[in-house]
Amino acid sequence: MSKTVLIVVAHPDPASLNGALKEIAISELRELGHRVLLSDLYGMGWKAPFDGGDFLDRRDPTRLSLVTESGHAYASGTQTPDVMAEQEKLAAADAVIFQFPLWWFSMPAILKGWVDRVFAYGLAYGYKNAGNQYRYGDGGFAGKRALLSTTVGGPAIDYSPRGINGPLEDLLFHITHGTLFFAGMTVLPTHAIYAVDRLEREAADDAFMRWRGRLRGLFTDAPIPFRHQNAGDYPDRHVLDESVAPGVRGFAAHVDTRVHTEGQPRGSET
Repeated sequence: MSKTVLIVVAHPDPASLNGALKEIAISELRELGHRVLLSDLYGMGWKAPFDGGDFLDRRDPTRLSLVTESGHAYASGTQTPDVMAEQEKLAAADAVIFQFPLWWFSMPAILKGWVDRVFAYGLAYGYKNAGNQYRYGDGGFAGKRALLSTTVGGPAIDYSPRGINGPLEDLLFHITHGTLFFAGMTVLPTHAIYAVDRLEREAADDAFMRWRGRLRGLFTDAPIPFRHQNAGDYPDRHVLDESVAPGVRGFAAHVDTRVHTEGQPRGSET
């Protein structure tokens, strides 16, 4: 079945490896019969800072509360045209691919700025004007899949379970769990290409082949089994019940590694 996929790219050089991965994604997804939407943030000249310029009709002109003004702009239809255009793409997308280089263990600032401005109050958080009721598995983007595709300068061993940089999924937890899953998206395991500054032709060809494989599994691969806020593991919507993952601390406690007899991670989509 044909789907719509939004690719959000954050790299200043179209001839970069990130640019090549973007082109492969467009070609592969179209070959699979999917519709592709593109947001090339540097190419668009995307405004990264989230500030007073984002609000065409201020609710309170005397004090800039970004949450208040974001909610007012979203609810009143007075967001800036660039933000509304990106939200329209998100609304149409069944899946979103974020393509970016790993800079200082995170996404480039321009991509963070895209999230800050596009993930409006009332949509990605504060959904249905219900505070924290709809988050971590619920929210305005529920039902959409998300995949981070990142290029990494260091070798894979540095990001291994005991590697000096820490596991990549831990480093990106603030994005996969704290941004995408928070807003309701079903998040797939991160796709990474390591040691890109020393990538030789044979290794590049292998990386491109693996990337095509990930794209073919975009709608079938098992997601990261993050625990849903409203599925019973967090009785007060804040802290895990003592009976859940006893003895486990940190990020790992919020990933449910149990599997139903049907083979589907608990809390994931069916």
